[in-house]
Amino acid sequence: MVKIGVIGYGNIGSMHVRNFESGVFSNVQLTAVFDIDPEKIKKAESLYGNKLKYYTKEEDFFGSHEFDAVLVATPHYAHPVLAEKALDNGYHVLVEKPIGVYTKAVRRLYEKAAKSDKIFGVVFNQRTNPLYQKVKDLVSSGELGILKRINWIITDWYRTQAYYNSGTWRATWGGEGGGVLINQCPHQLDLFQWIFGMPKRVRGFAYFGKNRNIEVEDEVTAYFEYENGATGVFISSVSEVPGTNRLEITGDKGKVIIENGQIEFYRLRESEVEYNKNLKVQGFDKRGNFIMPEYWKCEVPVETSDESQHVLVIKDWIDTIMNGTPLLAPGTDAINELMISNAIYLSTFTDNWVDFPIDEDLFLEKLNERVRTSKYKVEKDYE
Repeated sequence: MVKIGVIGYGNIGSMHVRNFESGVFSNVQLTAVFDIDPEKIKKAESLYGNKLKYYTKEEDFFGSHEFDAVLVATPHYAHPVLAEKALDNGYHVLVEKPIGVYTKAVRRLYEKAAKSDKIFGVVFNQRTNPLYQKVKDLVSSGELGILKRINWIITDWYRTQAYYNSGTWRATWGGEGGGVLINQCPHQLDLFQWIFGMPKRVRGFAYFGKNRNIEVEDEVTAYFEYENGATGVFISSVSEVPGTNRLEITGDKGKVIIENGQIEFYRLRESEVEYNKNLKVQGFDKRGNFIMPEYWKCEVPVETSDESQHVLVIKDWIDTIMNGTPLLAPGTDAINELMISNAIYLSTFTDNWVDFPIDEDLFLEKLNERVRTSKYKVEKDYE
């Protein structure tokens, strides 16, 4: 039995508490909840009574040792700070996405994690989605051949002005550290690098307060280039109805489309690269069209699960703690997603291409320039 303490009792933290208390975990016992807001703790106490311990002071929570492992579900800037403190106090730690707001802070956390024997994970629950696991398999197995193009339109994040007005920290540089990129898109950016690897460089176009009265971005388009010449486009927005979630991947052996919970796989009978190289005389079909490589539309079997993806990624973390199994979403993977996000911002800030790995000091400098003028005031620059 692994005993859990949850940090943060907001929308996400309270969801995790409900899941722990629902009985879906056979080997987990929720023992404590910590939030600096006394009103949130009162709300939790009204629901769960004396079944749990409640804390409003950080030192009391970490010093209590009422638990073996900590789940961090707070506003983003606090994620790496609290994860470090959890490791310092000898706890396993699972952090909600994103792992942080800027990569420089996350590197300090990684240095701490490297010296610890504790299990450090991140809630990239989309990695448990059978659709994306199958896509990763198709790419890594070579079934699609050499990657040529990746397009992901993810615009079904509809958010109203009332949503942004619901918290003073929301959609501010000082409180949240960004908008749709840092809040809604980390799962897709993680899948982007998990499946396709890190790009070589990016040109980003983030639009700040374009369709909502906020200081951060509510719409983004990014163009990626990879070492092998492949390109990628990533588009996201919070103001489109109906939105789209469509991932299209093209390789020299076929094309995959993921949309509406289904996979369409168009498999070439031979590599387009080889077909083009070996073709000596262009042929035409009966209608006068250019003859192209033969392709088939194939059915791709995908296993389904009735369990929540959040539950599955936590079960995976718990299984690693108890049995030493490989972690599906290790915390050390999360810096790649965050670096892509930081790079898109930095490209927008500088109106230029940004190479990977990014200049972390320059990004933090540009971020702090915006934090200083944010309506959500902080005492000093982030370091």
